[in-house]
Parts: sequence; C-alpha cells; structure tokens
Amino acid sequence: MEFLVEGLMNVTWQQCVMYVVGLVLIWLAIKKEYEPSLLLPMGFGAILVNLPFSGVIDQVVQGKVEAQGIIQWLFEVGIEASEAMPILLFIGIGAMIDFGPLLSQPVMFLFGAAAQFGIFFAICAATLMGFDLKDAASIGIIGAADGPTSILVSQVLDSNYIGAIAVAAYSYMALVPIVQPFAIKLVTTKKERAIRMNYQPGNVNKSMRIAFPIVVTIIVGFIAPSSVALVGFLMFGNLLRECGVLKNLSETAQTDLANLITLLLGITISFSMRAEEFVRLETLLIMAIGLLAFVFDTIGGVMFAKFINLFRKEKINPMIGAAGISAFPMSSRVVQKLAMSENPGNIILMHAAGANVSGQIASVVAGGLVINLISKFL
Repeated sequence: MEFLVEGLMNVTWQQCVMYVVGLVLIWLAIKKEYEPSLLLPMGFGAILVNLPFSGVIDQVVQGKVEAQGIIQWLFEVGIEASEAMPILLFIGIGAMIDFGPLLSQPVMFLFGAAAQFGIFFAICAATLMGFDLKDAASIGIIGAADGPTSILVSQVLDSNYIGAIAVAAYSYMALVPIVQPFAIKLVTTKKERAIRMNYQPGNVNKSMRIAFPIVVTIIVGFIAPSSVALVGFLMFGNLLRECGVLKNLSETAQTDLANLITLLLGITISFSMRAEEFVRLETLLIMAIGLLAFVFDTIGGVMFAKFINLFRKEKINPMIGAAGISAFPMSSRVVQKLAMSENPGNIILMHAAGANVSGQIASVVAGGLVINLISKFL
C-alpha cells in the first residue's frame, strides 16, 4: 500500500496525458485495425515508460539506479547505437515486395519521385515554424510515409522529437485510407478519377527481377551513400524473394523476422514517448506538419500525373500518382477502391502497385539525401 500511495503521488498530469495517448493507440490498433502490429506495442509501451519509477527505464534499488531497464536497453542498442531495428526490418519489407509491376512500366519511377514532394514541403514548413534544421528535416521525413525511414533519419540527425515523429509517421500511415481520398479529391475531378487504363502491365523475366535489386543498390550507393543501409537491406530482402533458391529464408524474412522486429521496434520506440519529452506544444505542431506532409505527398503525385497527361494521347488516371507514396500496399488499394467507386469495373490496381513500390524505393533514397544534405550544415 505504501508503494501504491507513493506511486500515485508521483504521477504528473503529463503522464496522465500519455496514459490517454497509449490507450488511444491501443484502441486504434484493436478497434479500427490501424497498423495493429505497431500501434499496439507503441501504445502499451507509452503506458509502461510513464509509470512512476518504471523499471522498464531504470532498475532502482534503495534510491540508486542499479541497471538499465529493458526498454531503455533495447532503445540504446537497437536504435540509438546502431539503428539496427529499422534497418533489419527492411529485409522483411523487401522480401514482401513484388517489383514486377514497376519493372514492366519504368515510367512509374517518376511517380514515386514526385510523391516525395511532401517531405521537402514539410521541411520548409517546420523551419518557418521555428524548428532548427536537424529537427525540421527529421519532421519532414514523416512525408516519406515510411516509419522505419522516419525513425532512422531522426535518430541519425539526433532529433529531439524521435517519439513524436515515430507516432506521427505510423499514425498517418494507418490513416492513409482516410487522408488520401480527401487529398485526391481536392485536386481531381470525378471525370479524371473515372479514367480507365485499358492496358495492363506485362510479365517480367526472372533475370531482370534478379538484376534489379543488385543494380539499384549499386546506383544508389553512388548517388546517396547515406541511404545504402536502407536501400541495400530492402534490395537484399527482395533478392531473397526473387532468386528462387532461398525460399525458406525469404519466407522467414517476410514472416518471423518482420514480425519480431516490428514487435520490438514498436515497444522500443516508446522510450522516446516519456511524458517530459512528448507532452509539449512542439508535439502538436509535429502532428500537424506530418499531416501536411502526407497530404502534399499525395497532391504532388497526382499533379505530376496530370502534368504527364498534357503530353499523352492515352491518359493516365491521375490517382496513380497518389500511390507513389511509400505506404505499401495500402496506398495502391486505396486508389483502386476509389477508382471502383467512381467507375465500377475500373481496374487500375497493377498500375497503382507499380507506383507504390516505386515510392518505397524513393522514400529511402529521399531519406538518405536528407541525411547527406543536412549533415553538411551541422
């Protein structure tokens, strides 16, 4: 009873706010099924790290810190010291991705690039709101629509807002089915959204599928060296998938490895969700800027598709551009669903998937470019 009273007396209003945040994340994961594999451990972790005298942060005996708690240890080893967790997760992501729709339509690379516009818009917005350059860049990378990339960039640049950035990135990834239709409808007409794309992507031979991850890794290594860890592990995972001789390893990467790292990453990032670091005005600004980044990513991709249509006889459905963000495969599914609602029987999923996997590559390359550029000014 003495410990209970002492604990309750040491609870701050900021910690109470974090309990609510944790419960909301858990509710979104269970009730709404929004990215449950990440939001649930993040929500539960937010509660854990904000309990008074929490043993997951420090093990305290008779008022003295005797050892690191498990979450602090995981954070320092798996994220702070080596960025191992977000990088290893990309092996699993790469093993899940089929680059066939992209390789059969190389023009989709352009949509992946155009849909990163939100990153640079958000960096400018964050800078104008008073954030210093490293924090502005870390906040802007929320627009990559890629949680591991957001965590890695903010960690490498030593941002003061890693927890808020991670929550914003994963929350908005989960809200893609809500955010993207709104953004698409802002800049398109019903007639444009109903455009049919009658041709379908062709088949890609095995040699090209195997060569692609190797070639991309080499090219990116010269263009954006800081993104090699992300792109390289993404492409290594895809090579496991496509080589045809490592089926067991490919399946392990897609299931066991991806699930384990996702679980650990979700609860480990909660170390940055301690009340004293998370509950402040800047967190609300970061959430707002992150939303702008997602919206302008979508708008950038759609507007680029509309620009391309000025020069094409056979028009592209401009919603394809919206699928150029990195939220794979959710974004391509959202685009297909919207296409069906505007014009029943309109199948553009494979085209959208090509743009979507292009966005996966573009987001990690953009992350590397941001690290390269910002590091020169720090």
